[in-house]
Amino acid sequence: MIPEDRIILFERDLSGLTGGDNFLQSSFWGRFKSEFGWTALGFSYRYKGEERTVLALYRRFLKIFSIGYVPHAPDWSGEKGCEPALKELAVELQGYFPMGCLFVRFDLPSGSYGENNFPQPLRRRSLKKAPMDIQPPDTVIVDISRDEEEILSSMHKKTRYNIKLAEKKGVTIREAEPEEFDKWYELYRITSERDKIALHGADYYKRLLDLGKGSSMNFHLLFAEHEGDLLAGIIVGICGKRGTYLYGASSNEKRNMMPSYLLQWEAIQLCRKAGCESYDLFGIPPSDDPDHPMAGLYRFKTGFGGQILHRLGCWDYPYSRLFYLFYIASERIRKWYYKVFKKR
Repeated sequence: MIPEDRIILFERDLSGLTGGDNFLQSSFWGRFKSEFGWTALGFSYRYKGEERTVLALYRRFLKIFSIGYVPHAPDWSGEKGCEPALKELAVELQGYFPMGCLFVRFDLPSGSYGENNFPQPLRRRSLKKAPMDIQPPDTVIVDISRDEEEILSSMHKKTRYNIKLAEKKGVTIREAEPEEFDKWYELYRITSERDKIALHGADYYKRLLDLGKGSSMNFHLLFAEHEGDLLAGIIVGICGKRGTYLYGASSNEKRNMMPSYLLQWEAIQLCRKAGCESYDLFGIPPSDDPDHPMAGLYRFKTGFGGQILHRLGCWDYPYSRLFYLFYIASERIRKWYYKVFKKR
């Protein structure tokens, strides 16, 4: 008889992965990433008497090597002995990854709530903290199951003021048509230059929107405009009962009209109408540090009154320790280049 806490994987079709409220564990995300260099694998397993599913990805490089990645799973929040279970899952996954897989990276969704309540790290006996987090570990989750007045009253007074200011100045919000995507991407390119952030090619975001049609993931491209000028645009995704703010772009013009505040408020209302109970603003700096290059983003997102969540971030289980060290060294260099050098 197999113990109920023993993890044994069974490969399954991707279509069986709903993801629940977690789009990063959905069949949609597996299909999408498969079009951009990754191979997606779906599994089911039984753990502590409960049937669970997991989406795992791997990517080849230099023809003979590969890396594994499990985005935002498994969710073992609050469970003691998490690290041994992750090790067991990593060992099971190795049999499905190609020969030459250096490690599997777990992007863990669990963590701690609170402005200064950072989660305790794993013990590092078998897993190593990755030098780079793939998904943002720190974020703001807004409870939108309440009525609109309650949501507004929980916001910072400056945020409420800026929402009303945008409305008063005549900023309007609408859902963009598919053929207007290029307008948004040009705005996103301008934003990336101004804020010194990396971005994918236009085909990445366009395919995201196209593939979402008719899937478990619904995407909305929202525009903020004033007198015919496009001031800002965001991509919002809805999966289950959670809405997620994924990508945002804003013009260098008419910034005093506060279009981004009204955009987020309209996105929250859209998600509420779709049956969502929470709205993930998907990424803030780890603390309210005025010297952080993205300090303005922290104040903007926390102003919407949600709970600050500090996730555990990415942890690696090495399959080949020697080659793993070489890969991690190169990753640290890339991190310095994108996070430090390019932001000077």
